[in-house]
Amino acid sequence: MSGKKILQLEDIRREFIMGSEVVKALRGITFDVYEGEFVTIMGSSGSGKTTLLNILGCLDKPTSGNYLLDGVSVSKLSRNELARLRNRKIGFVFQSYNLLPRTSALENVELPLFYNPGLSTSERKQRAMAALSEVKLQGREEHMPNQLSGGQQQRVAIARALVNQPVMILADEATGNLDSRTSYEIMALMQELNQQEGKTIVFVTHEPDIASFSTRTVMLRDGRVVKDTKNENVRSAKEALAALPPADDY
Repeated sequence: MSGKKILQLEDIRREFIMGSEVVKALRGITFDVYEGEFVTIMGSSGSGKTTLLNILGCLDKPTSGNYLLDGVSVSKLSRNELARLRNRKIGFVFQSYNLLPRTSALENVELPLFYNPGLSTSERKQRAMAALSEVKLQGREEHMPNQLSGGQQQRVAIARALVNQPVMILADEATGNLDSRTSYEIMALMQELNQQEGKTIVFVTHEPDIASFSTRTVMLRDGRVVKDTKNENVRSAKEALAALPPADDY
């Protein structure tokens, strides 16, 4: 595949010392992710998914190996440089939304922009409004999280991930707390961001159903990549949503 490499992982290993034991969480992971790809990372619990996610998200560094994010080698960076890179290059979406409870949707989305001193208050607001409209939440800007459904809260979290125009959206089990209908709505939004806006998405999940909406799946087992396959028949989340029984049958 040609194009720009957003992620490059070369023989990534991560070991933890637990008492007198050395736990090998990652045992030599190598793969690249190109601009505009929608990759799911799968694996059962204990496969190394979370450890890999923490490294991809610049929350942790590998014990050995090289990780480049948008051409920058992460292992050489200080903590502050890591935090800056993370804030500029990655938009995170978590399973539990991680919204501030007493803060409006708009203010939650503005949060990552406070680290960008070059932006005025009005620019921050404009960018946050635009991100909320990207996830189809116009008119909900002043709602608090407790006034929004789970799916809407996850949309606010996705808008917050988009607001800095990152090179990659990194999602951790982002549909894990949602029912099928809402999960498909979120995946339809992810597909739209990927297909129409060319966003690069790395989505960690344990659900094959969710992985079928991506263009490629990397399967982990015992800290190794055991399969890396292009999905020939990418399912349309919009169609899957339309095929569900009406909401009142739920």
